[in-house]
Amino acid sequence: MLGWFRALMPREDRFFDLFARHAKTLVAGADALHGLLQGGDAVPEFGRTIVAREAEADAITGEVLLAVRRSFITPFDRGDIKDLIQSMDDAIDQMQKTVKTIELYEIRTFEPLMREMGDTVVQAARLTAEAVPLLSAIGTHATRLSALTEEITRVEGRSDELHDQGLKALYQAHGHTDPMRYLIGREIYGSLESVVDRFEDVANEISGIVIENV
Repeated sequence: MLGWFRALMPREDRFFDLFARHAKTLVAGADALHGLLQGGDAVPEFGRTIVAREAEADAITGEVLLAVRRSFITPFDRGDIKDLIQSMDDAIDQMQKTVKTIELYEIRTFEPLMREMGDTVVQAARLTAEAVPLLSAIGTHATRLSALTEEITRVEGRSDELHDQGLKALYQAHGHTDPMRYLIGREIYGSLESVVDRFEDVANEISGIVIENV
């Protein structure tokens, strides 16, 4: 009876527009982080772009949470909506935290493996941006959604490998001769790894929604 009643009620599809808008901020933030990691005088400008996109993402998250409270019918479980948008927001929050670390230490040059980790951030963001709109028709796109979340997990695994390789190379190069450079580099590597970890959290949320709704 409840399922029949819900079928007759209008759906609040605005959620999908908000998810897509937020995903665009993730891609813009990831692209800016990739540019920042190329180093040079443009680092501060790329940092400001990430901060701006993070503020935009926060505003969208607020819209989603408000819509959850005000909507009688939601496209899927309210808790899942909250968890999904929060995990997405955590990803760009971590990008901003990375910027703060770089600004704190006034870093303008980055290790090659840091730049490769920037590539994984872009990959994860673009996969997320492809996956999120497909949630509007979960049954139709379940197979593709599963493939996308698996790919995000694979990208996260690659990021972990780059993190470990980078730390080892950094220690070998500076661990004994320049401990401060090593410690700062380790912090940046850790922050970049956390960005991709947050995208894996998004993938896990999407996988859970697919399982519950197919």
